[in-house]
Amino acid sequence: MADPQSRAVTRGVESSNPDFGPPPKATKNKYALACALLACMSSVLLGYDTGVMSGGMIYIQRDLKISDVQKEVLVGTINVYSLLGSAIAGRTCDWVGRRYTIAMAGVIFFVGAFLMAFATNYAFLMVGRFVAGIGVGYAMMIAPVYSAEISPRSIRGFITSFTEVFINFGVLLGYVSNYFFAKLPTNLGWRFMMGVGAIPSVMLFVGGLVMPESPRWLVLQGKVGMARRILEKTSESLQEAQERLADIKGAAGIPEDNHDEVVEVPKDRTSGKGAWREMFIHPTRAVLHITIAGIGLCFFQQASGIDSVVMYSPTIFENAGIKSDNGKLLATISVGVTKTVFILVSTFYLDKFGRRILLLTSTAGLVCSLVGLGAGLTVIDQHPNEKLTGAIGFSFFCVLASVATFSMGLGPVAWVYSSEIFPLRLRALGSGLAASMNRLISGVILMTFISLYKAITIGGAFFLFGGIAFVAFIFFFTLLPETRGRGLEEMEELFGTFCKWRSTVRELEEKKRLESENEKKNDLA
Repeated sequence: MADPQSRAVTRGVESSNPDFGPPPKATKNKYALACALLACMSSVLLGYDTGVMSGGMIYIQRDLKISDVQKEVLVGTINVYSLLGSAIAGRTCDWVGRRYTIAMAGVIFFVGAFLMAFATNYAFLMVGRFVAGIGVGYAMMIAPVYSAEISPRSIRGFITSFTEVFINFGVLLGYVSNYFFAKLPTNLGWRFMMGVGAIPSVMLFVGGLVMPESPRWLVLQGKVGMARRILEKTSESLQEAQERLADIKGAAGIPEDNHDEVVEVPKDRTSGKGAWREMFIHPTRAVLHITIAGIGLCFFQQASGIDSVVMYSPTIFENAGIKSDNGKLLATISVGVTKTVFILVSTFYLDKFGRRILLLTSTAGLVCSLVGLGAGLTVIDQHPNEKLTGAIGFSFFCVLASVATFSMGLGPVAWVYSSEIFPLRLRALGSGLAASMNRLISGVILMTFISLYKAITIGGAFFLFGGIAFVAFIFFFTLLPETRGRGLEEMEELFGTFCKWRSTVRELEEKKRLESENEKKNDLA
């Protein structure tokens, strides 16, 4: 009979290999679903801030009389601040737990939204952006980690993709807020736009207090009994709950035959001590491969320039020939609707088709959309005194195609993949660094976009982003193995061979075949 580790290998290979067919259809666990919905509500904070600032900047610039450079800094710095927030959150969630970190994100963002709403000048507004950015960083790091840890493996992609669903929902709320509050006087409208962001932060704080703790964090604290009860509620069956608990105990260094309610866990497993060293100074080949894959994926998600499409959509539409404020805001709402609709593709098919096929299809579509947008805007730019209806329509279509293709794969897969591949002992740090990289690149893109398109034209800027997206496609195709259906504690064995990961999968398949044959022989004997 195969040992527990071999059984874990067998389960992972069988569920992730297309030759074995799709994973068995699971009854979606309503309790796990509710927990993930509460956690992913934190993503609304980033989405709302991104959406509302795209239109709010029009009125902030008029009211506070700020320059284009100040506008770039104001728009982009929240992502730099959230970089700091994500890095701090990685340690915070190891110290106080996942759910209290979620509650802290709500409190911090509430204070930031309050400060921005009552800002009297540019400096005051920047202070509010700093506080809100820390809250966004906390939220972006912890939501996918908690969702991945609470989810049954059969629907982990479905549940974890809610991070991107709620980002898109927040963006749409921000756009709608812009449209309605724009009817108020200039000095009041943008303040209401900023202040409404405090509402989801209150809901997030309450949710963080009532949701259950992550069973993986509880095991690291030695609270095995509590973890067992939560796993029984969030698994598809009692057998799966037992398997998940056994895998987590093994990763935490707790003997499988120890059935105590409370156990003592080695301090190096609970404190995260040595994680930096293990990831960057003396990493194993598997950990190095995982680090490159997780952080690289989050890098390319933003380096493709999608945030410039979302945040500066009014500017893009203005360059495309849509001049009125009302027209730009209505066109921008269509961007939010498109993002929200197309995220449903990944939500319902991540666990059916897998991460790779949606990621590669999405990235290929994004390359074509960005290159098309660059071409359309270049044609318009070269005929400043003519209204080229066809070019305007084509550019508008390419904007929608960009957010649609991004939302159906690259957007959600980055959060799902980076939250599930890191080993338990490195998950908080690894996910925090991946989220930090994501926010850093977003901040760089947003703080330089106006200067970039003034230097190389707006069409040239999107040609550049299209080229980066093409490099991203090659990176994903070469280095990222499929993770569908595998338990979180089984991920590490997939990595370590870099470009040759397919040979690793074949070896695991062969091992599974031999074990299956041996089990049949034992049964016959």
